[in-house]
Amino acid sequence: MTERPIPTIVDITPANPQYQVDPHVVLDDMRSRCPVLDDPMSGSMILTRYADVRSIVNNRDLWRDPVRSESGGMLRRNFSDQVMAGVPRTHITSILTLDEPDHSRIRQPLAQALYARVAKFRPQVEALVDETLDALEGETAFDLMDRFCVPIPIDAIARILGVEHSRLADFRAWSEGVIQGLNPFRNAEQTAQMEAAAVALNAYFTDAMADRRANPRDDLISDMVQMIADGAPLDDEEVRLNLQALLVGGNLTTTDLIGNAVRLLVLNPSELAKLRADPGIINAVVEEVLRYEPPIDVTSRVLSAPAEVGGCPMKQGQSVLVSLRAANRDPQTYDDPHRFDVSRKHKPHIAFGGGAHICIGAPLARLEASVALVKLFERFPNLTLANPDETPAWRTMPFFRGMETLPVLV
Repeated sequence: MTERPIPTIVDITPANPQYQVDPHVVLDDMRSRCPVLDDPMSGSMILTRYADVRSIVNNRDLWRDPVRSESGGMLRRNFSDQVMAGVPRTHITSILTLDEPDHSRIRQPLAQALYARVAKFRPQVEALVDETLDALEGETAFDLMDRFCVPIPIDAIARILGVEHSRLADFRAWSEGVIQGLNPFRNAEQTAQMEAAAVALNAYFTDAMADRRANPRDDLISDMVQMIADGAPLDDEEVRLNLQALLVGGNLTTTDLIGNAVRLLVLNPSELAKLRADPGIINAVVEEVLRYEPPIDVTSRVLSAPAEVGGCPMKQGQSVLVSLRAANRDPQTYDDPHRFDVSRKHKPHIAFGGGAHICIGAPLARLEASVALVKLFERFPNLTLANPDETPAWRTMPFFRGMETLPVLV
């Protein structure tokens, strides 16, 4: 019998049809046969065990910036165009891939302002979800992604930022473009789309920040320019870059979280019945969705010193790619991990990463998903999938998991 080939990074992307349909056929095999995989194509060690992944994402001593990797693989090459002589790294990339001390210097004031707004944002999310559902009244069939899952997150983050409602379509398109910066397989067309979107967003936020200095409003852009005026150690370019990152991070992944949650609940009527009987369990429902079908597949770190990872010695500069998706279904951590169970005894998932780089938008994503799901199933108690037996139209963006469309009947 011929031995199965060792997987590569390509095998854990939609380029692999098997992975596109069910990632865990591939990830379970990797975790059992090669949980610490030396992948020369990406120049990374790929980890799939929960314990290994958790130890990496929670290690605050590791580097996040891929350009600090010694490896000559694909991931570093893809980010090499983001290194410009004489230009500060903080003017090229956001806190997503910044290291200390710049990461904390920028993240802390941004998080302070964002979390203060999220703490009082529930009434606006509820109103936004109600408006979105009102627009569906009288319809019996529609694409839930297009009509519900897409507009809510983009409108929510836009309201926090202070973006005009008339610009939402532009912001959605720009978000789709800018997120290609996280796609190591992007082609020339996608790179051009990314660059054009970045220019458009930069111009928008430049104008918006100038406007807020002259005419402050009750929004996050005003908060940030006021922080600069009050002496926060930030400059305009750093604020612009990180507001753009918030827009992208708070948009596409939350869209996928809501869509994945609806599909899972409808396909598991016993679990949906638990939510209908007690909407107070919604937080547990959202956490189980994040564990079972998270919107993001992977994150990465770079070793800042020689270390042993997952039982393997590694040198400084080694790039480490961790599979959040594989870790969240590790049978060594979760009983019956491939069962969707909203009553599951809590064990922390890693869908939002961890450590210093844990997703800054996690509180907002949880808020939007919890409100959206409860209100959707209250408004449409008979909601079903139009094509429950068909394979979902999963998007082809590497390392992200969400659907292009989700036709439903109500």
